[in-house]
Order: sequence, then C-alpha cells, then structure tokens
Amino acid sequence: MKILYGTGNQGKVNAMKNIIKSHGFDAELYTLKDIEFDKDIIEDGKTFEENSEIKANAIYEFCKENNINGKIIIADDAGLCIDALNGEPGIYTARYAGDHASQEDSINKVLENMKQYTNMDDRTCKFVCVLTAILPDGEKFVARGECRGKIALNHGKLGGLTYGPIFIPVGFDKPLGDMDEEEYASVHNHRDLAMEELVKKFKELGY
Repeated sequence: MKILYGTGNQGKVNAMKNIIKSHGFDAELYTLKDIEFDKDIIEDGKTFEENSEIKANAIYEFCKENNINGKIIIADDAGLCIDALNGEPGIYTARYAGDHASQEDSINKVLENMKQYTNMDDRTCKFVCVLTAILPDGEKFVARGECRGKIALNHGKLGGLTYGPIFIPVGFDKPLGDMDEEEYASVHNHRDLAMEELVKKFKELGY
C-alpha cells in the first residue's frame, strides 16, 4: 500500500505515519516533495470539503501527467471554527491575520475578536479536518474529524499547532500548547479522527 500525502508539513507526516502504524497497515508514505510536485493550488472552495477535494484533484492530475501510478492520494483541509464568530476563522484559518502572519499575530486576532465573551461557556469552538482520498482507479472518499473545545482567555506557551496555545479541548483545563506529550496524545485530534474513517474504508476495500 502506497500513500501520497499532499503536504510538506513534517508534523502532519509524522502524525499520519503514527496512525497508519497504529492500525496495522504496512504502508509506504510519500509526500509532495518525493514526487517533485511544483504546482500552485488555488484553494477557492467555500468549505473544508471543497478545498480538500481541490487539492486532491490537483495532485491526482499531476500524477497522471507524470506517470506516477499506484498510490492512494490523501489531501486535507483543516481549521478552527469558533461558534461566537459564526464559524470564523474557518477555511481562512491559515491566513486569518493576513498572509504569512506570525503565530502570535494570528492568536492575538482571535483573542481580540473574542474579548467581549468573558464567560467560558460563550467561547466554544472546534478544530475540523477533512481528508479526501483518491484511489489509483480514481474512486474518491471523504472523511471529516472534529475536536471540540473552548478558546482560552489568554494564550499559553507558543509553538506547535498555530492555535494550540488557545485551544482547550473538552475535558481539560489547559490549552494544547501547555500539555505534555502524554496528555497531548490522549486528546483525539481532528486529523486522527478523520484518518480513522479513511482507514475503515481502506480495510473494507481489502487494503
């Protein structure tokens, strides 16, 4: 089984390797760098599902054009959706504070927009990840994973996932950025949940 994961983010690659291994798959994982993917993908969809599919289709077409065969393509789109902000930043999560904004700038924009909501019950949110998989024969599957939580009043330790320092998962009293490795691993994150749905499908198909 060969999986081409449409990312250049090493953290995402490592997470994908771990979940594949935990499900007992003997799979080789490739990234866009391995196939020398050099196209600009315009993500102009209105939903995570649309953007995820746009990425997957672009990679699939590139593989066809360059005779790259036999790989399952997986592409994702993910983001933070805050209930009080009508789902913002949503599909604009990566550029909410502007293109190439720092982690601190991105976090501060969220905290500024949430400052009127001082009650934690009004600060509910979720991380969403949608994965689109395209099989070598062109068949397509979509899976969605969500991790619910609340936006912290102030950010914790910076680093890691962009909004990790302000995302407090349900059942915890501190943000992801302040958790040790064991605590962090115990939180079912949105990408893992989406991947688990795809893994079930792969097993049904006999992979």
